Amino acid sequence: MNRMLRDPDRMKDQATPAPDRVSAVYLSEVLSDLDEGADFLSRLNETDLAAVRAAGTAVRCAKGEGVFFQGDRHSGIWLIEKGTVRTFYAGPSGREITLALWTVGHFVGGPEIFGGGTHMWSADAQEDVELLYLTGARIRQLIDTMPSFAICIINGLVAKGKCYSALVQMLGTRSVTERLAQLLIILADTHGRPEGNRLVIEKKITHEHLAAIVGSTRQWATMTLDKFQKKGLITVSRSRMTIENYEMLLGVVS
Repeated sequence: MNRMLRDPDRMKDQATPAPDRVSAVYLSEVLSDLDEGADFLSRLNETDLAAVRAAGTAVRCAKGEGVFFQGDRHSGIWLIEKGTVRTFYAGPSGREITLALWTVGHFVGGPEIFGGGTHMWSADAQEDVELLYLTGARIRQLIDTMPSFAICIINGLVAKGKCYSALVQMLGTRSVTERLAQLLIILADTHGRPEGNRLVIEKKITHEHLAAIVGSTRQWATMTLDKFQKKGLITVSRSRMTIENYEMLLGVVS
């Protein structure tokens, strides 16, 4: 087995979520930005947080259920309190591209947080999720009475803007092979469990899911993963994916 080494400089830019939470995942060159928006409400004190919760409505969605749909009118935002929510865009042909997998602490439903206009993409639950829904009218009331909440919303929107800017940059400047390698690096750093000199990716993700994130077909993703495996970069089985040589995988995108 090839010795797997993590690049020290790269690790300085790595997103390191707290042990009790899972990082968001989307295509980005800078791993430290991945979970930036998860703490957008952190400046609120307990009283203000209680006021935000009182203004919202608890919503539960089962795995696979839609949270909102492309083309629907904006009505508010959903704060993720448990589980993972995927945002995705469907083209005229029906082909989908996954924009991001959002986790606890993030919100979905922007950018028109006050309502109005239509959603440019959809969101669905990747597992059973618990959300706090805030209507546009309630958000406006909170901003009018709680300046700190206004700053939180701005910070949250900044994080979202950086996310989608990073995605556009990756799609526009990286080959699909480089995007897949970068996605595997992201998954290794955010969901990887050390096992000797290897990293076992804890998150279950199908070839179809990988393809939707990097903008390819499932057949292409399967073929390229097989090539990576033959080169000794990864090992793929039905139940899990393992990064065998992190350093060589970095070489694909550097």
